[in-house]
Amino acid sequence: MSDRFDVVVAGAGPAGAQCARDLAQRGYDVVLLELESEDEFPRQSNKSTAGTFPSMMAAFGVPDDVVMNYTDDVVLESPSDHYVQNQPGAVLEFAEFKQWLVADAREKGAEVWFDARVSRPITEDGKPVGVRYNGDEEVYGEILVDATGPAAPLAKDLGVSELKREKQAIGVEYEMEGVEIDHPDYADLTDSMMLRLDHDLAPGGYSWIFHTGGDEAKVGICYIQNESHQRHAKEGMGIDDYLQYWLDSDPRFENAERLAGKVHRGSAHIQTPGELSTDNFMAIGDTVPTIDPLWGEGIHKGMQSGRAAATTADRCLTPEDPDTSASAMAVYNKLWHSEVAPRARERLLMTELLYLAPNSRYDKLMADLNETDEDTLAKVNAGNLGAMRKLLRLTDVPLLAKFARERFADSR
Repeated sequence: MSDRFDVVVAGAGPAGAQCARDLAQRGYDVVLLELESEDEFPRQSNKSTAGTFPSMMAAFGVPDDVVMNYTDDVVLESPSDHYVQNQPGAVLEFAEFKQWLVADAREKGAEVWFDARVSRPITEDGKPVGVRYNGDEEVYGEILVDATGPAAPLAKDLGVSELKREKQAIGVEYEMEGVEIDHPDYADLTDSMMLRLDHDLAPGGYSWIFHTGGDEAKVGICYIQNESHQRHAKEGMGIDDYLQYWLDSDPRFENAERLAGKVHRGSAHIQTPGELSTDNFMAIGDTVPTIDPLWGEGIHKGMQSGRAAATTADRCLTPEDPDTSASAMAVYNKLWHSEVAPRARERLLMTELLYLAPNSRYDKLMADLNETDEDTLAKVNAGNLGAMRKLLRLTDVPLLAKFARERFADSR
């Protein structure tokens, strides 16, 4: 077994597997290191709600086999209202999706080493040249890629990762049957992905119901333990307590039951990234972090970052005299900001302001969305500040002032 490759990728999630998949297809010697054992993969990392959209499915050739349900609409709920937008999507069976990605990377020529716990980079003259795993085992590459998520053992050691604990979002999800998908008191969620803004259920975050077919759905909540969470939180309640509270109080779950073994937990950081690369190295996926801050969509963003890293590696290794210096690797930074997460800072500002708003403003937001044209909404979703102003009301001035004060305090 060789211990030298063109590229070493740590982490076989969507970002890492896609990066290895692209590189192998281009003829590079690439190895993908994965913590879990092959016969259990991905039991420990089966954490995503796995809602995505046709653009991702087409761009990466995702087969129908890993789709639980194709959806027609995205529904936003507030405590007393809702908004429905026609937006085709797909809810994936996340474990099968990850298995397919790894299998396809292998088929294209990538090596995949399971049971490989990455611990730190190997450096020479201050530059990373390899990866240490499983204690004292070593593997070397012209380029290293960290796709291990928030653990980020390579990125942290190299000073690239700047993940902040106070920006960490945590989530829990159940797969359930017996859900009343079309309850008379709520929007019809048939073939829909629904996100609910309601501090009573998810203080400082949101909850969701993703229809997976029949009377089954993925049901979960996610929040950041931010100032908004602290203001609205119920004493002594953790994230599992909030999900159970929702299940007990929402009539759509009156006859619902959890599917055995279908509990998913995960975390991600909601913040703008710091550095993304350095000599011989790139960080991708949730290591960055890459997740969309507004609605938590991470699969497409992660795979785009994996593709951007593969494109960068190809550019750096193709010349007769390869250049993997920090300045050459910075091509990845440009691709990340222009193609993976354009206007990331604006979308993060939208997220922070949204979660700061009270429940009463969420009800007004649903009314505003229902009265706003689709072109403006598309611009809002893209982080266009001019379009965002169209959704503001005079009564938002105190909220905006509070937001400004908190931002100023955080920056000091």
